[in-house]
Amino acid sequence: MEKLKVAIHKLTSCSGCQLAFLNQGSGLLTLIQYVDICHFIEGGIDNPDMPVDIAFVEGSISTPHDLERLKKVRENSKLLVTIGACATSGGVQALRNLTGLYRSAADMKAAVYASPDFIATLDNCEPVSSAVKVDYELWGCPVSTQQMGRFLSQLLLGAEPMLEKEKLCMQCKRQQTVCVMVTKQAPCLGSVTRTGCGAMCPSYGKACYSCYGPSEQPNCRSLSNRLQGLGMVDHDIAHRFAQFHSNAPVFRKEIDHWESNTAEGENK
Repeated sequence: MEKLKVAIHKLTSCSGCQLAFLNQGSGLLTLIQYVDICHFIEGGIDNPDMPVDIAFVEGSISTPHDLERLKKVRENSKLLVTIGACATSGGVQALRNLTGLYRSAADMKAAVYASPDFIATLDNCEPVSSAVKVDYELWGCPVSTQQMGRFLSQLLLGAEPMLEKEKLCMQCKRQQTVCVMVTKQAPCLGSVTRTGCGAMCPSYGKACYSCYGPSEQPNCRSLSNRLQGLGMVDHDIAHRFAQFHSNAPVFRKEIDHWESNTAEGENK
């Protein structure tokens, strides 16, 4: 069987999701029997314009250079797969899109850099799918080695990859993890978050903060009303959704709703 040609590209990100490849350890030696890694800066392979079967993209579109590179990646790949929160929804960088909740991009640059005019950034930070066609999305901050292994195995076997979409609460129940919202009144986002992390935080008695992003058909308003019932004020509810996936449409809608309530209250 001819090896699949694979490239791993990085846009604006922390590089954490790329470690899902390197952290396979001895499993990486097995993987390279079936794939030919043509570009992977983190792994010391620099060949960004090589045509490949699968391009994995980490990171958000935050600069003009990101956008330019991404279009070339799409042209040179048969399949494009986004990995991690930054690539799938904009990630932490997309917090700058929330001008009502945080400072504008221009204000942020002025606060951090001595010469902000030399910093080339876009006004908004966007996910990869906003600019090019994406074939598959692997959510998570970061994605896990197991998650990446399952995805690659299914592709190599010629099967359509089955991606995680169900709610984290289902995994908690299967693991018999005690609900932290019920027992501790913790502001857990598990009921609107997709599984994939192994319900790590609830298993240690901590509330989920949705590093794996929104689940399929999440009822965010119902959860928000429950958070309000636990004593959280409007601004705190908005902040709870404004973390790794603030730019995901269902979360952004919730943030805007509760932040507008805060603004109305301040104007009265």
